[in-house]
Amino acid sequence: MLGIGAVPSIIQFVGFCFMPESPRWLVLKGREDEARMVLRKIRGEEDIEEEFDSVKASCLEAKKEDSAKKQSSVIWKMIKTPSVRRALIVGCGLQVVQQLAGINTVMYYSATIITMSGVRSETAAIWLSAVMAAVNFAFSFVGLYLVERIGRRPLTIASLIGTIASLIWLAVGFDLTAENSPQMTMYEGVVGGSYCAGYRSCNSCVKDLHCGYCYVNSPTMALNGSCLPADYDKPVMSLAGRCNSTHLPGQLTWAYDFCPTTYAWMPLVGLILYLICFAPGMGPMPWTVNSEIYPMWARSTGNSAATFTNWIFNLAVSMSFLSLTEVLTKEGTFGLYAGLACLGLIFIAFFLPETKGKSLEEVEGVFAKPWCGSEGATVPFGEKTVQYVHIRGLNRDGRDSEMDSPE
Repeated sequence: MLGIGAVPSIIQFVGFCFMPESPRWLVLKGREDEARMVLRKIRGEEDIEEEFDSVKASCLEAKKEDSAKKQSSVIWKMIKTPSVRRALIVGCGLQVVQQLAGINTVMYYSATIITMSGVRSETAAIWLSAVMAAVNFAFSFVGLYLVERIGRRPLTIASLIGTIASLIWLAVGFDLTAENSPQMTMYEGVVGGSYCAGYRSCNSCVKDLHCGYCYVNSPTMALNGSCLPADYDKPVMSLAGRCNSTHLPGQLTWAYDFCPTTYAWMPLVGLILYLICFAPGMGPMPWTVNSEIYPMWARSTGNSAATFTNWIFNLAVSMSFLSLTEVLTKEGTFGLYAGLACLGLIFIAFFLPETKGKSLEEVEGVFAKPWCGSEGATVPFGEKTVQYVHIRGLNRDGRDSEMDSPE
């Protein structure tokens, strides 16, 4: 199983061998002909000279400022530069929204969530979690197909709206399983069992880490249910009573972390819908946008800051999930994620501009506007604005300015 993880790594390594250098890096290294070839390959059109001139001018400007930047902190310069500061806020904010929407909770705890929904078999839960991973993988290609057709901003917003709806579905599904939880219909007078016997439903029983639900499984409902004491370290059987064995007779069933329910399908459908909505947009777009919004001198630092933000919130969300399900209940936890995702949707609607078809220089101009999300949201079809950067001593063709000045 662990060896399978090497397959995508090998594919990625082979892909790296065929990945060209960026035009800006080639220009900075003086390899302008190669830069033209790469730019032409990316744009798919012959007339790339105007964009190449703009790239060359910005690279020359970056070179002239390089010595000054080395004397000061890049991150401090990013914070002091309004357009780059806004880009940094958007880049890191997208990563925060991605994590607060609960993606890694779903990926890390998919088998646990499936068990919580009422699936009794551990083997079935593991295979269903593999199905979830496959859905996530397959629908990532949908994003690859749509990103250059509808743009980054519409894809991100549509994906997040679907994610919010799926989280609400999950919350409702878990709420229905809790509301329709089997009731206790049998009392077992076992030693030390009076504490657990006080619970009146399976849902309240299994919430307690020291109790579990023992019942007779029938095709339509749970029969003769009782709440028995359990060993937190070895929860495979009850400490006393009918379920005090790993080999139970007949239809007798021990449930430590789930309740039998006819609504188990709802959380399962919710998980699939969640990944279908999340994978095309909110999965890749934070990384895609971060690769497009920083000027050359701030790109590595900006991406590093965004990655750091992603992993910090990844850690916080994934480590708090099980504790939240105990404090807020399962339905409350997914409701919380839905609420946080709604706040993220507001942030994206106001601050995320469209970067499709824009050069780094054009994107920097978009972020120069305070409300970049509304001002630079769309790129008219078939139109492209080229921004020229004036550098003293050079015109846009890279020749000496004196050659073009009238004498």
